[in-house]
Amino acid sequence: MDQDTQTTEEKKTETEEVSATPEMKSEAKEATSSASDQAKWYIVHTYSGHENKVAKSLKQRVESMGFEEKIFDIIVPTRNTIKVSQGKKETVKEKIFPGYVLVKMILDDESWLLVRTTQGVTAFIGAGNKPSPISDKEVEAIQKFIKTEEPLYKAAFVTGEAVKIVDGPFTDFLGTIDEIDEAKGKVKVLVSIFGRETPVELDFLQVAKL
Repeated sequence: MDQDTQTTEEKKTETEEVSATPEMKSEAKEATSSASDQAKWYIVHTYSGHENKVAKSLKQRVESMGFEEKIFDIIVPTRNTIKVSQGKKETVKEKIFPGYVLVKMILDDESWLLVRTTQGVTAFIGAGNKPSPISDKEVEAIQKFIKTEEPLYKAAFVTGEAVKIVDGPFTDFLGTIDEIDEAKGKVKVLVSIFGRETPVELDFLQVAKL
């Protein structure tokens, strides 16, 4: 075989190898997708306040130890909440289930051990020592709740609490919280007008603690 023919065949071989790479990637992707379909969602209990730290650490361990085909998603369920404090609104992410992390995984001895030995994890939720997956209906409900665009107001008040009105026609009046509507960020305050308690609906920003 002359040198030109050999060089041509080598180039042909290299081309074939390069053209096969996307197919290999596609097959690997399909295999991962198929495995993901078999995975279930499990609830992992963590130390309170360590949810995000546990999720980050677990993701890093999954990548470094090559468990991408067994553990597919890790979520700390949160939703936007508007907190009203000292006359100001602040949007914060509030944990829906404090002390818990959701993990989508194919459960076996190895994947269980990886999750269970992650720092901050205290246990899987389940009957006895066996982790129990949550139902598809529960997963769907949680995901819908997370994606809810309308933020929830977090009241800094309690029913029966004495407050001062700081904005609107009843500014400087004192009253008592009668009802709290966190969904709308409204309160009903009983205000004494002409010797009678009259309910007045106000925004969270219109009242302040005494």
